[in-house]
Amino acid sequence: MRFATLKNGSLDGRLVLVSSSGLLAVDAAPTAGSLLEALQNWDAVEPALRERAAAMEAGTVVGSFAFDPAACSAPLPRSPQWLDASAFLNHGRLMERAFNTPPIPHFDTIPVMYQGASDDFLGPCDDVPMPSEADGIDFEGEFGVICGAVPMAVTPETALASVRLIVQINDWSLRALGPHEMKTGFGFLQAKPSTSFAPLAVTPDELGDAWQGGRVHMRLHVESNGQWFGHPHGGEMNFGFGQLIAHAARTRQLTAGTIVGSGTVSNQSRDAGSACLAERRVIEILDEGAAKTPFMRYGDTVRMQARWPDGREGPFGLVHQRVVAPGADGAKGR
Repeated sequence: MRFATLKNGSLDGRLVLVSSSGLLAVDAAPTAGSLLEALQNWDAVEPALRERAAAMEAGTVVGSFAFDPAACSAPLPRSPQWLDASAFLNHGRLMERAFNTPPIPHFDTIPVMYQGASDDFLGPCDDVPMPSEADGIDFEGEFGVICGAVPMAVTPETALASVRLIVQINDWSLRALGPHEMKTGFGFLQAKPSTSFAPLAVTPDELGDAWQGGRVHMRLHVESNGQWFGHPHGGEMNFGFGQLIAHAARTRQLTAGTIVGSGTVSNQSRDAGSACLAERRVIEILDEGAAKTPFMRYGDTVRMQARWPDGREGPFGLVHQRVVAPGADGAKGR
């Protein structure tokens, strides 16, 4: 199944099921009025939702309509919890160099993770207001999962079974604010503004063989201002999502609707490019002695889309966003 949430002025939006072609949608109501409601009652509502999705594919459902990704909020507009990891160790090691921070103890064996804001997620085509160009505006391409309820101290194998949906993420960062917050020992706050999501959240079976070992085995294609920026592969993730969920739940249970992110998709091969500006900048420093790629300015754009191994557009849809000044004409309210 593929889910999207259309903006309708409410906090949780209007939940729809989307066809495999991405062209049609149908309301998930009355089975589930929102994605959060569906996740909280998954065992009870999943069979009816699958039946409705199958009827749409067969052309027998009543009330289908043309699907417009531009009308979407994030698939889950707000979540009980948003936890983001750094599961691609190549990226983490490069960031240590970028910010001149000491190596993290046990970085190779214990996932690192922060808890971000989960009350104001952005849709795939929303303009993104940022307070200042001097803050080091950066995009970060990631994959993530949305979980059902997870008990405390779960094993990674059991934790993986809690994955209900898989998502594609653009986790915005303000790089000039990060170093101070990291040095406080209290984690990110101002350095991590609202996170964006591609329009569709999909059940793991939609990925077929591209979902293996708790990893998304697809390339995430990224363009910055219309130019190729990278296509790193999600299969190079050092910690799978089962491990990440188990890490998050080691000392507490997780509520249905919790989102866990992979951190920036990153590959060791330089040919894969990057999924964030900071990574390219540190590579430029290492290879050429100085960073040449600037952080984003107002009016700059980013596009992200996962693709199947054969190059076809992937199941999550497209993130296409523009950075704007606060209150700028065209900035979309949320």
